[in-house]
Amino acid sequence: MAETTDAARALRAAGLEVHDDALSRAMYSSDASLYRVPPLAVVRPRSVEEVAATLRVARETGTPLTSRGAGTSVAGNAVGRGIVVDFSRHLGRVLDVDPEARTARVEPGTVHAVLQRAAAPHGVRFGPDPSTHPRCTIGGMIGNNACGARSLAYGRTDDNVTGLRLLLADGTEVVTGRDAEGRPTQSGADAVLDGPHGVRAVMGHHLGTARTELDRFGRQVSGYAAQHLLPERFDLTRALVGSEGTLAVVTEATVRLVTDPACRVVVVLGFADIVAAGHAAPAVVAHGPTSCEGLDSRLVDVLRERRGPAAVPPLPDGGAWLFVEIAGDDAVEVLDRAHALAGAGLGVDARVVDDPATAARLWRIREDGAGLAGRSPADLPAWPGWEDAAVPPDRLGDYLARFDELTASHGLSSAPYGHFGEGCLHVRLDLPLQHRDGAARLRAFLVDAARLVADFGGSLSGEHGDGRARSELLPHLYSADALAMFAGIKHAFDPDGLLNPGVLVDPDPVDADVRVVGVPPFRRQLAMAYPHDDGDLAQAVHRCTGVGKCRADPRPTGAAAGGVMCPSYLATREEKDSTRGRARVLQEVVRGELAWSDPAVHDALDLCLSCKGCASDCPTGIDLATYKSEALHQTYRRRLRPRSHYALGRLPLWARLVGRLRLAGLVNLLMGLPLVGRLMLAAAGVDRRRSVPRFARRPFRATFDPSGPGPEPVEGRRPVVLFVDSFSDAFDPEVAAATVRVLRAAGWEPFLPERDGDGAVCCGLTWITTGQLDAAKRILRRTVRTLAPAARDGVPIVGIEPSCTAVLRSDVHELVPGPDADLVSRSVRTLAELLAQTPGWRPPDLSGVELVAQPHCHHHAVLGWQADADLLATAGATVTRLSGCCGLAGNFGVEVGHHEVSVAVAEQQLLPAVDAAPEAVVLADGFSCRTQLADLRGRPSRHLAQLLDAADPQG
Repeated sequence: MAETTDAARALRAAGLEVHDDALSRAMYSSDASLYRVPPLAVVRPRSVEEVAATLRVARETGTPLTSRGAGTSVAGNAVGRGIVVDFSRHLGRVLDVDPEARTARVEPGTVHAVLQRAAAPHGVRFGPDPSTHPRCTIGGMIGNNACGARSLAYGRTDDNVTGLRLLLADGTEVVTGRDAEGRPTQSGADAVLDGPHGVRAVMGHHLGTARTELDRFGRQVSGYAAQHLLPERFDLTRALVGSEGTLAVVTEATVRLVTDPACRVVVVLGFADIVAAGHAAPAVVAHGPTSCEGLDSRLVDVLRERRGPAAVPPLPDGGAWLFVEIAGDDAVEVLDRAHALAGAGLGVDARVVDDPATAARLWRIREDGAGLAGRSPADLPAWPGWEDAAVPPDRLGDYLARFDELTASHGLSSAPYGHFGEGCLHVRLDLPLQHRDGAARLRAFLVDAARLVADFGGSLSGEHGDGRARSELLPHLYSADALAMFAGIKHAFDPDGLLNPGVLVDPDPVDADVRVVGVPPFRRQLAMAYPHDDGDLAQAVHRCTGVGKCRADPRPTGAAAGGVMCPSYLATREEKDSTRGRARVLQEVVRGELAWSDPAVHDALDLCLSCKGCASDCPTGIDLATYKSEALHQTYRRRLRPRSHYALGRLPLWARLVGRLRLAGLVNLLMGLPLVGRLMLAAAGVDRRRSVPRFARRPFRATFDPSGPGPEPVEGRRPVVLFVDSFSDAFDPEVAAATVRVLRAAGWEPFLPERDGDGAVCCGLTWITTGQLDAAKRILRRTVRTLAPAARDGVPIVGIEPSCTAVLRSDVHELVPGPDADLVSRSVRTLAELLAQTPGWRPPDLSGVELVAQPHCHHHAVLGWQADADLLATAGATVTRLSGCCGLAGNFGVEVGHHEVSVAVAEQQLLPAVDAAPEAVVLADGFSCRTQLADLRGRPSRHLAQLLDAADPQG
């Protein structure tokens, strides 16, 4: 194999987009599997000609080539040691949709959701829909023969691909398809098929094996689909689907489209346990559903613990459930069938869900299964590797019982889920990979698991492919003759083993290149506590399993409705700007491969908005905002920092100084002078295209008139601590004043916490986001000490600014953990939460008021916006809730180098929404959100307190 410089030099000489830097190699070293295999180089082709040129360089230099779509492969079939070809960046177009023929032509990097969006206006869709549908690519689905939740109705990918354009390892182009009568055709493959060592000759030696060992049930996808190479059913298209990029490189696909039923209803059946659910699945399938998905209560418990009870819609009684979809064009008939299934007595309880919004929430739980299962019921990291086994459906219940026994015998816990209607089980296991014998224990379990599934006549893989995770285990499933047949097929297509080596034929060991094996705990000199990861940053950054939800665009599909993650990726479409890309780079840091100060680390983290969207929206619970703060702390501690860290990162300090010395008028005047203003912006590291909010004439704290001396009831009102943040105090005191009026009208008497010295408390947010964590700890420790007595007395603490309130709710545990921090955190409320808990309080009538609501990212991710949504619904307002980030994100959007991305993020949801509703009231509790809107559109917006405040002059 060529050295990095040889291959990269040849690729660049061919005019290709080549990435062989440390950042790119780190990002592409993993997919969604256990494995870490750094490539020599990454190529992102823009045309079929560039794909051919890449393949030519690989051939001439003897460098292996691996095709990659979205990198969501769970089996390790999208990583390789040579050239990784990323089709998702430039080759993602839908080339044609033919509604009459019900077909579409797509490039291999086309995202599933993009194809659906192109097909929808014609009343058709692509049938298979894996849980990764908002970000997976059609090329990746072809590689794995993906299926998804509705395969009972639509089949596997190979049932829905009618033709392919491919390049063989020797550069030959092959085209497959169908003739006018629907019979399979091919051109360009004669040498591969008919040569002395060609496919037909190979199959001639193994006809009996192909007829008896393969295609025994619907989800048997392990190995090559050689049954489609038999003379009586020869179909090269279907034979190549599921070959995991080892036989050819797909450059175009023609796929079959189907009509979508007009009505869908979900029946949720409850069972005593997951084994009972497995036993019942065949009887459920007899009712003709489009989907029958199993879910263990252990997985649902993870979701409830992470996001609260409201995250899960009401479920019927049981310890496991089957989510069953009944579909058709006649709504009455569909409902009748749904109620018939619910009343069939197949479980301990049942519920029919005909509300589309509730059904979507249920399906979202199932779609997030791979991420949610990333933490086991024992609250340990859980891993893929044996996540895709399938057995004949009528044996699933017995298999589940034996599988539970197997995991227990290995000291493991799990939360199973999967496509129970077709006998396919998904699961993550808390294998102790970080231990010294982790690799050996992984191998021991996988071998036992392979033997078990073989005993049940099953398949190592039901839709994810065998990849690096299971290819070595194929001898437990297939005879020596079958393995020889697979090897002959591989040699006919790729005699030099150029394409995705180590997979299916001549496989790499299942315990080689495991990402976390040998990675010791990383606890030394950390600023954050990482309480959910046992204080271990290595465990924290390895929460990212690579499922790639951060690459999903929630706008066209609604797949992540109410989500924020990941605004920077949506703005740039660069892997390095995704949550996953950043996590991969930080994984290299904890491995010791990269230093904190390495440019690759800061290149990956630079455009992270610290929005915390990943902390709530990524099903694994990863928190890149915290890790970015840690990285900045480690890099700049006791070193010279960027200018913006001193100016924006210490803004509360400067604001307090301006207020105390009554310099607001002077500072505003100076900032308004063109030359002086530009110089001051440059000195602060602020982009010159940004305007700076004006200081209020007097800070709120200087004007606050308490009705009483402290935390005692006044005029029958109960005390509440009003946490006045620096932004509300210095720049927008009317918001704080409106909050006071609303609280008093609701029967509360606010008082301001004070401490000795300057009389103000602060959450330290700006110090946190700029990684000045030693100072942030000192500030937050003082604040907790100040707030704790009131919290101890049962006095609630209400915040005004969502980001600062979120610090007291969440970051306090990371920076100053302890009993007082826990007490303060539990006492913190948003305004809507406090009002919802106030007996007898009702909001003013907002009937006829049209609102465009922009929840602050931290409000969504940490505090939760449901209380606000409920309040506005009760008030009668018409609300359009946005789910994206505003793009300013504190200091991020004003810093030099971030302006374009900040605006691009605002253009994802905020700006189009307010432009489309010029008469609507814009609701934005976040100071950043209001500032962004004023800066980019000159559009005023209100805090919830202002909206509710009857005394508000704009009310």
